[in-house]
Amino acid sequence: RFQIQRGKTDPTSYKSLGDCFRTIFQREGLLGFYKGILPPILAETPKRAVKFFTFEQYKKLLGYASLPPGLAFAVAGLGSGLTEAVVVNPFEVVKVTLQTNQNAFTEQPSSFVQAQQIIKTGGLGSQGLNKGLTATLGRHGVFNMVYFGFYFNVKNVLPVNKDPNLEFLRKFGIGLVSGTIASIINIPFDVAKSRIQGPQPVPGEIKYRTCFKTMATVYKEEG
Repeated sequence: RFQIQRGKTDPTSYKSLGDCFRTIFQREGLLGFYKGILPPILAETPKRAVKFFTFEQYKKLLGYASLPPGLAFAVAGLGSGLTEAVVVNPFEVVKVTLQTNQNAFTEQPSSFVQAQQIIKTGGLGSQGLNKGLTATLGRHGVFNMVYFGFYFNVKNVLPVNKDPNLEFLRKFGIGLVSGTIASIINIPFDVAKSRIQGPQPVPGEIKYRTCFKTMATVYKEEG
């Protein structure tokens, strides 16, 4: 929810991440932190399956293109991220809608009822269950491109350690750095996705419509 606020004039503005946690706890209780938990749980298994299966398939296809290994890993990661985004985006729309509902946890609709309402009012396209797809494509495509490209290139450069504990730390460290860098680079897409899929500032008026226009608006108004 911290990404969806729109500056200090927003009545739901949070002063900091800590203030956001405190406010949600005070207004909505402990269960307020678990709004929208079902969609990501339902999406997690197909998401992981698609991510790693398609990464391997794209990597095999790129093997015929005689690309340098580093570039092949990055492009395969991009392809897997774009494919993954198509699968998870409907779940993200339902999740964000539930998370931005400031009623008590027990008062909000279930994930399935919310999904039916989204389909009823907006359909299955860009105004409904696939709202913000371009931003989700950017979020997952950029993340996987950077993550897989960095992880496999660095892993192949740093020597394997015979000590299993040190080898675990080597892989853990590379994965941690890869994920951190990928998150830093892809976060603008995540903010754009949240703004597009979340409630608009003025009811009935669409301010955040497309990925890059949303990015430009956020940059212009909020830095």
